[in-house]
Amino acid sequence: MWNIEILSIVCAAFLAAGLVKGVIGLGLPSVSLAVLAATLGLHEAVALTVIPAFATNVWQGLSGGAIRLVVRRFWAYLLAACLGTWLGSELLADADLRPLKALLGTLLCTYSVFSLTVRQVPEPGRHEPWLSPLIGGIGGVLMGMTGSFAVPGVPYLQAIRLPSEVLIQAMGVVFTAVSVTFFVALSRHGLMTVELGTASTAALVPATLGMVAGRRIRRRLSEALFGKVFFIGLFLIGAYIIVRAFI
Repeated sequence: MWNIEILSIVCAAFLAAGLVKGVIGLGLPSVSLAVLAATLGLHEAVALTVIPAFATNVWQGLSGGAIRLVVRRFWAYLLAACLGTWLGSELLADADLRPLKALLGTLLCTYSVFSLTVRQVPEPGRHEPWLSPLIGGIGGVLMGMTGSFAVPGVPYLQAIRLPSEVLIQAMGVVFTAVSVTFFVALSRHGLMTVELGTASTAALVPATLGMVAGRRIRRRLSEALFGKVFFIGLFLIGAYIIVRAFI
């Protein structure tokens, strides 16, 4: 499988993904999945993304002093997300990949349009006790099927109006939990091979270099402008994945 061209694509994908995360604080799985699914295939894309996503989210989840608050408030969301991820991975292992690739492209396009057009999501309020496990479960199933937890998981957490530091830590905790579940599920189905696991671990290098560069760029560039360019680019890649899924 591995040759200079494929290794170059993988390095470039994670360098770009790390750069985006360094500038705007998110987007590593979205970018790497988008590029790799469009070039290598969905199984390879989700397997390669797991370890870099896990490593960066562990750091994010442990940064700050709100981890007990996050677990206490979102335990049902976390549990449902992990169970949904496990269920979704069953579909990833057995289903035709073309519809799943189209689903990934659709999720990326939806995430992009939502981020570019919706300024504020209504708070769940008194509906949070039943809405949290429902959204967590749906997001988990989509994560298991496509490797992406962006929709509806991220908008829902943003809607709760947590302080920014707590929100960042909450997303880190959630992403870490579903990443661990996803890794175990992929390994169980033989989708996380030693070869892909080694490559995924090696991908931490370009991802980290990208994050370091992104943080430097953030000091000189408007985060809002970069975010718009990022989501427009992500939409175009998502649309390309949808078209390629049926060609």
